Amino acid sequence: MKIVFVSNYFNHHQKPFCDALYYTKDIEFNFIATTSMREERRKMGYDKISIPSYVIQSDASEKAMIEAKKLINEADAVICGLPPRELLKKRIRNSKVIFYYTERPMKTAPSYLQKLKLKVAWKTRASRKKPIYLLAAGAYTASDYSELGVFENKAYKWGYFPETITDVDLQSSKENGSILWCGRLLAWKHPMDAVQAALNLKKEGYSFKLKIIGNGEEEERIKKFILKNSLSDHVILSDFLSPYEVRKEMEKAEIYLFTSDGGEGWGAVLNESMNSGCAVLASDKAGASRFLIKDSENGFIYESENVNSLTEKLKFLLDNPEKRKKLSINAYKTITEEWNAKTAAKRFIILAKAIINGSPFPELFPNGPCSKA
Repeated sequence: MKIVFVSNYFNHHQKPFCDALYYTKDIEFNFIATTSMREERRKMGYDKISIPSYVIQSDASEKAMIEAKKLINEADAVICGLPPRELLKKRIRNSKVIFYYTERPMKTAPSYLQKLKLKVAWKTRASRKKPIYLLAAGAYTASDYSELGVFENKAYKWGYFPETITDVDLQSSKENGSILWCGRLLAWKHPMDAVQAALNLKKEGYSFKLKIIGNGEEEERIKKFILKNSLSDHVILSDFLSPYEVRKEMEKAEIYLFTSDGGEGWGAVLNESMNSGCAVLASDKAGASRFLIKDSENGFIYESENVNSLTEKLKFLLDNPEKRKKLSINAYKTITEEWNAKTAAKRFIILAKAIINGSPFPELFPNGPCSKA
């Protein structure tokens, strides 16, 4: 079976899934990158990986583009983001299987005209009569596309599948009272919510340390808030670290805060923090939260942008170490047993084969990757 994955650029979040496909017996796999990595992502350490031999940079030369088109047209199944239309034109015309792998298209409420343009664009990309399916990266993705009138009964749960670590020390490596937040310091990621919750904890006499890793537009505001409220003993700011260093910080943290709103289509830090054995507090608006978190079983979901809700759940976790331990263990199991690259690759192959063999709307898995969205 030939599988091709088309996306903008290759990065460490995609590598585990791609490796899983590449090393599967009887699977021929290639990844086609259509653009170079943005400088913003390079600064975050996204380029600190070796590029495997199965990756083709289609915009590198005319020869590479010809090879990319040939692989796409001949593949049994293609997974893609939103590549240049010319790459898929022939495949769509020949009614060959395509899986669009996307986050929600309406992260903010669109105007009437914007929504109309989206509808027109997706009607041409995802004809109901063609074997074109959705890998919905996020809990709100399928419903967004349903509003646009596409992928009816053809949407499957999906996400990002960063490296899964199976030898994490879930307890002895944890630092008492440690809380972690990682990412770009952007308004829609709401790092200030974490800092405001820290102030609430300080006022009530809690012993804790909140570490924030990243930089961005909210950095100066956060620094001023820390200074104004004498929070430097409780809140530590760090610049971006490499993906490896971030994971090490997660493995030391007891609690992880995932505060993004609906602007976060997925949020791979949630996978990583759960895999690192953190007890997670996740915003209900972020895409990954309701796919990965079963509230009070393997983490807590709180109302997005509600600092009081975030504070109360933080207090509960700090006050109840046994519950915190149970959440961390269950979070780790969620990633190592279901939401990981190897499971996703196996299930994708089964799903794609079922469709290729004549089952247009297969329902093969009750939950997790490749279950109906």
